[in-house]
Amino acid sequence: MTERSAKGAATAMWGGHFEGGQDALLEAINASIDFDRRFYAEDVAGSKAHCAMLVRQGILSEDDGDAIREGLDRVLAEIEAGDFRFDRALEDIHLNIESRLTDLIGDAGKRLHTARSRNDQVATDFRLWTRAAIDRLDGHLKALQAALIDRADAHAGTVMPGFTHLQPAQPVTFGHHLLAYVEMIGRDRGRLTDARRRLNECPLGAAALAGTSFPIDRAQTAEALGFDRPMANSMDAVSDRDFVLETLAAGAILATHLSRLAEEMVVWSSAGFGFVKLSDAFTTGSSIMPQKRNPDAAELVRGKCGRVIGSLISLLVTMKGLSLAYSKDMQEDKEPLFDAVDTLEITVRAMTGMVGDMAVNEERMLAMAGVGYTNATDLADWLVRAAGVPFREAHGITGRVVRLAEKRGCALDALSVEDMRSVDPRITGAVFDVLGVEQSVASRTSLGGTAPERVREAVATARARFL
Repeated sequence: MTERSAKGAATAMWGGHFEGGQDALLEAINASIDFDRRFYAEDVAGSKAHCAMLVRQGILSEDDGDAIREGLDRVLAEIEAGDFRFDRALEDIHLNIESRLTDLIGDAGKRLHTARSRNDQVATDFRLWTRAAIDRLDGHLKALQAALIDRADAHAGTVMPGFTHLQPAQPVTFGHHLLAYVEMIGRDRGRLTDARRRLNECPLGAAALAGTSFPIDRAQTAEALGFDRPMANSMDAVSDRDFVLETLAAGAILATHLSRLAEEMVVWSSAGFGFVKLSDAFTTGSSIMPQKRNPDAAELVRGKCGRVIGSLISLLVTMKGLSLAYSKDMQEDKEPLFDAVDTLEITVRAMTGMVGDMAVNEERMLAMAGVGYTNATDLADWLVRAAGVPFREAHGITGRVVRLAEKRGCALDALSVEDMRSVDPRITGAVFDVLGVEQSVASRTSLGGTAPERVREAVATARARFL
């Protein structure tokens, strides 16, 4: 025989049509209180707004309204003090709070649920929670941008190799490189801000799916909870979770950006590069090799990206086949977002710490900036400017000069002018004015370029735009 649980408080709150008790397995799979208890503050806030509206509309008496508000304050205080007993038999945060409220104030507590359903209640709670989560994330991202901008300012003239395909490409400045991530994170903040704007409509009053016959004022509750307006369609209000999907999508892109920066931290701190040294605060040692300094924080930021992307895929798959309106599948909408937000908050903060206290080896960066003939484009550009050579022809000439340098086992600027003229007689000694890596970066003065003067301008602009 299967184990059966006796009729409990949950059945008393919704089970008038039922005679038998639930199977214990149903209770176990049905309960969401273990995770949706995180909504407690939002649930109380929504209930207070709903209560105030019911009183104003004459649906509840003033006395009942006063009792409910006082009771909700007591429930909130109990939860925040750790004195509240969450009961899995009551399934979710809504019934847990309502049950305790009724224990405290009697029949008035049973009247609170007039003109609403758990369907619009949870949708409202979830939008409130997501809105606050986006605001917290935005603050963390702003701090990360500030750390990146400060380091970019300090290293506006620090020359390093720039890469494509992880092969040496052209010299750039470290400040310029860091500002690329400032721009990426700025777009991440923009996507989250857009998601917040679109989610800021209030489902409360949609009830189960069809609205209610009570004369409620949905505009009042929307305003009280800081929403821009009530949601226009009651079925849409309770049945869609695109606001969660959009937040997760923005979070997945953010996590990807964090992962790319984390990968660079791992590479830069390796012995082969030696560009930066991560502090003791964000590295670990080996249990067997005493010399090791492992970039574990960066590796974990990189690794947790997959977790955030997985949360997005999980909810997309959950939602893809659901007909309107609410289905119990949608109980699976919360844990992916909770986990993604928790993961993003800790990874953004860890990255901010790493950026802020990494030690930069400017000498090593400069020494590596010219390795791999990164100044070849400067020779091609000089041929165009000084000798009037079409760029495609200049490209070919430069390639042959590079091949000559490779055969000689030397850098481009170590070749003599006679060596270069053996490839093309239009090359003169003036070419050496542009072949140094510092001259190379200084010449890249186009808007958005890597020249130190442009980087300093970009730093000032970024401070004004983002901080």
